Amino acid sequence: GEVRYARDAFEGLRLMDALIAVKRGIPGAELPPLKQRRVPGRTAVLDVREPEEAGRSDVAVDNPVPTPPFWGTRVVKGVQLKEYAGWLDENALFKGQWGLKEADSIAAEGTPRLRGWLDRMHTDRLLEAAVVYGYFPCVSKGDDLVILDEDGAERTRFTFPRQSRGRRLCLADFFRPEESGETDVIGLQVVTVGSKIGEATAKLFESDSYRAYLELHGLSVQLAEALAEYWHARVRAELGIAGSDPAAMDGMFRTEYQGCRYSLGYPACPELSDRAKIADLLRPERIGVHLSEEFQLHPEQSTDALVIHHPEAGYFNAGGRR
Repeated sequence: GEVRYARDAFEGLRLMDALIAVKRGIPGAELPPLKQRRVPGRTAVLDVREPEEAGRSDVAVDNPVPTPPFWGTRVVKGVQLKEYAGWLDENALFKGQWGLKEADSIAAEGTPRLRGWLDRMHTDRLLEAAVVYGYFPCVSKGDDLVILDEDGAERTRFTFPRQSRGRRLCLADFFRPEESGETDVIGLQVVTVGSKIGEATAKLFESDSYRAYLELHGLSVQLAEALAEYWHARVRAELGIAGSDPAAMDGMFRTEYQGCRYSLGYPACPELSDRAKIADLLRPERIGVHLSEEFQLHPEQSTDALVIHHPEAGYFNAGGRR
């Protein structure tokens, strides 16, 4: 028989709808046409050369270091949906989560269903948005970011990978080196929209309401991201680096501002076990967020991040800056 692949859950639903229609003998029913798989005609070559001996990249070390409004952590509960709903990336929701590709389907189907879900979330009180965040003194040492305590002693450290080519960037380079004698600052945050929304999506799944489940689950994930973006903007404002923020939300989604938010698991900071260090510093259990043995956040609709104030900080991968 055939093996079919669906790129996402919504495409899977459409594929299963077509399959059932064919099985039932509905006139005109057919499976989507097969696509020819393209295999690049080149052979991968491993680079087994010894890495270059290199210190810091060319990232500036004379940028102003902001003064945070406090040292340590704070907990904020009861963040209202209206405060962060404007940070919802509807393009990512409609196209990435809900599988709506055409402008007509987004206007006719996506937008009304989004408003309906938001109203239901508000009416049924499905969201329990909360944040724990803080500012910590730090210095860099090679590829390491060293978090300091109030006496200047090492509290913990993060080790980040360095690019193998290009500028040879490393997240540690965006902080004052230890030998400079200066102390830098890093922001850390954990946000969640709570556990009720996960319970609601689980009930939809158990009742075989798969489309509603996928819509509500996708929306809850994007709302957690919206809350993270909203609080990231709050952190930038508190650090006094939000003056150049773009006026339009599209510019915010394109990160056209100073200060970058890095989530663990991505190329610049791939080590998920570092979540345990963030958890030790922020104690997110105070807002109901816990780590699994595999370093996953629970509830699922939660995110953690490092916020770096350096004006050159941006997203980059193992090869070069994106």
